[in-house]
Amino acid sequence: MHKINLRKNRIWRIWKSGRKGARKPFALLPGIMILCLMIPVMFSGEVTAASGYEDVASGSDVASTQQVGKYGMTPLTAEYVREESYDISVDSSSKFFRIKEAKLLVKDGKMKAVIMIDSTSYKFIYMGSAEDAAKAPEKKYIKAEVKNGMSYFTVPVSALDEPLNCASFSSNTRKWYGRQILFDATTLPSGALTITLPDYNKIQAAVNAYDNGDRKESTGSDLTRTGDIQPSEPLYTSLGNGKYSIEVSMTGGSGRASISSPAYLYVRKHRFYSKITWSSSHYDYMIVGGKKYLNESRKGENSTFTIPVTAIDEPMIVKADTTALGDPVEIEYHLTFYEKSIGSVDQIPQIAAKKVLTIALVLIIAGGILNYFVKSRKRQ
Repeated sequence: MHKINLRKNRIWRIWKSGRKGARKPFALLPGIMILCLMIPVMFSGEVTAASGYEDVASGSDVASTQQVGKYGMTPLTAEYVREESYDISVDSSSKFFRIKEAKLLVKDGKMKAVIMIDSTSYKFIYMGSAEDAAKAPEKKYIKAEVKNGMSYFTVPVSALDEPLNCASFSSNTRKWYGRQILFDATTLPSGALTITLPDYNKIQAAVNAYDNGDRKESTGSDLTRTGDIQPSEPLYTSLGNGKYSIEVSMTGGSGRASISSPAYLYVRKHRFYSKITWSSSHYDYMIVGGKKYLNESRKGENSTFTIPVTAIDEPMIVKADTTALGDPVEIEYHLTFYEKSIGSVDQIPQIAAKKVLTIALVLIIAGGILNYFVKSRKRQ
């Protein structure tokens, strides 16, 4: 009780002193002015750029660059790489920024790498654009650790098989240079990945051959049979018009995307069509036999397309355009529809689920009605 009274007295004295100060309105003015000056500093969201590192190379200062990665590559995050330390090759967009060696470390769902450059020309690197590096504080820079004439940098790796912006600061010119680097997942040892990657070299060779006007087989693989020279007309069938289900498998791409199986199979005028539903919402169109088919789903839903089935029991080559990588990229896939699996539309998971819910609802209603009559009889 004594402690409570002491607290009350202390609060009373503070309140009285505040009232006395209120009688002198100008007494608090200096403190208010200082507080007003401090608030912008305390709550400012601006980041002060590092002094002496504001220049960005441009024009003739920048050497020609080259594209990193191969056609069809899809970013692989840490969840697709087993935890371990690996040697990995790194592509660079600049011949003046060659990464001689790299060690990738995967741990706790994150990746980082120690990269080695056979030069001491670069004082810092920054994971981002050169323009952003020039505006960033020095604590955001990754400083070189120099050993035996080699520069080592420890950098975060957000994904493999994806071009990453990486700016380097030249000690000689005192300027930032924009680069792109790519950690090549195909150079990891066997078993490092939880998925199987396609042969990007063959895909790239096929694309190059096609771009050069050579549409014949040039790699010993039928990957050169691109989607726009495939048959475009759906196969004829003796089945009656209606809805069916069919098992379908898919290969190609990075192995991350998938399609629902069984899929809808439509027979229209004795011709096969199928509704394909992807595991992603990032596909905006498909190409079959040179014809484009647009996404039918609403925004945010998994991409869905109704396409002609031009082959049964053998791979049907299609292209699908994905925006998951940022810029749209057409990726080639092989779909195989299995004729022996054609069955009732009830085998489609969505249809089966609806039927189960309908049956459950009927049982609940019937049970409620039965319960009502049982209770009514008991009252009588």
